[in-house]
Amino acid sequence: MVEDWPYRLLACVGFITIAWLAWVTGSRSRLNWTTIGGSAVLAWGLGIVSFWLPGSRWLWSMINDLVVAVLTASQKGTVFLLGPLALGPGQTLPDGTGSIGFILAAQALPAVVFFAALMSGLYYVGTMQAIVGVFARFFYQTMGLSGAESLSGAANIFVGIEAGLIVRPYLAAMTRSELLLVLTCMMATVASTVMGIYVSALQHVVPQIAGHLISASVMSIPCAVLISKLTWPEDGQPVTLGGVPAVPIDQPPSSSPDRDTTPPPSNLIVALIDGAGQGMKMAVGIATLLIVFLGLEALVDLALAQLPAIGGGPLSVTRILAWLTWPFAVLLGLRPEEWQIGADLLGTRFIETEVGAYFKLAAMQSAIPPPLSPRSLTSITYALCGFVHVASMGIFVGGISALVPHRAKDISLLGLRALWTAFLTTLLTGCIAGVLASS
Repeated sequence: MVEDWPYRLLACVGFITIAWLAWVTGSRSRLNWTTIGGSAVLAWGLGIVSFWLPGSRWLWSMINDLVVAVLTASQKGTVFLLGPLALGPGQTLPDGTGSIGFILAAQALPAVVFFAALMSGLYYVGTMQAIVGVFARFFYQTMGLSGAESLSGAANIFVGIEAGLIVRPYLAAMTRSELLLVLTCMMATVASTVMGIYVSALQHVVPQIAGHLISASVMSIPCAVLISKLTWPEDGQPVTLGGVPAVPIDQPPSSSPDRDTTPPPSNLIVALIDGAGQGMKMAVGIATLLIVFLGLEALVDLALAQLPAIGGGPLSVTRILAWLTWPFAVLLGLRPEEWQIGADLLGTRFIETEVGAYFKLAAMQSAIPPPLSPRSLTSITYALCGFVHVASMGIFVGGISALVPHRAKDISLLGLRALWTAFLTTLLTGCIAGVLASS
């Protein structure tokens, strides 16, 4: 840890620099220092608890083992349907049939269906409402947010666009500052329904990956508050400033905007079936996005390859994005020999999504010797944790606009800004990990 101190110091400077960038590229209005200070202290406090508090390693190890156990259990149905296609590398069937290698569609996407059904069941029995309510009150007390902002942020630790449905009654009256925070939290966190994909990609190269992903999502909330309130400070009067509204308990959040026309599940089995249906739509959506955006990237690369080579190689989308994100890889506190890898991964994420970036990270880190140090690996893992890509911007802006059509113009104008603030938010969590993670 001692020999890493210059890079840990650089990550600390990176945190301050990224926060300054949020203010410089924002409205530069009068800041609410209670919210700014509270969010910064909470972000670092959660980081210290996650990385340094005695017992935290045991907690994240326990959470990681639980998630991996659930992921393994979810594989039983997939193996029944797909046979050896569902086996991960090195696994075998009882009859000795071995895996044919990793196949994303057969081994990772089915986990989305299972996790979505599980979350729906937990919402039906009231477990998730209780957990979200605790986090919402905690955020409200520590950061001085409006009640709706606190509730949305707490929900985003566990779900994605569905968090918008939890605060749906308050979206119409939200200020633009509140809407920006809602969108930022959605893009800067990772939904538990897709966590299985990331765990399946990284569980063999990142120790306690599931615990780290949950830690990153929790830390992302105060970081999102800090960035969004520096970019667009509150200049109105939120209607829920007086307290945290109750979490809806009639049914689990649905990814469909016509929730009012959908009756709540009549029992736990129906809730699981509904959740599985939503998970299937989500898995198909992820697969569709990967097919479309990777194909479009290849077409653009073909066009760029016709231009003169630069630096001894042809131009490509990922090379251009890597150049743009190079300074941020430096600010994460990576070592000089790791800057190119960090820039490539950060740039890749904007087009190929975080799924592609995580699988690319896993492939890189599987080399002998691995190119990233343990501290740098943790830092980049946190920095990639979020839906920070062009496709997610369209999904979240479109989904929230469908809930409050008369605010569609405001929400669409905030979309690109939210992509920027979400990117800066994930970098802040990466900087915290770069300072505090063990070598």
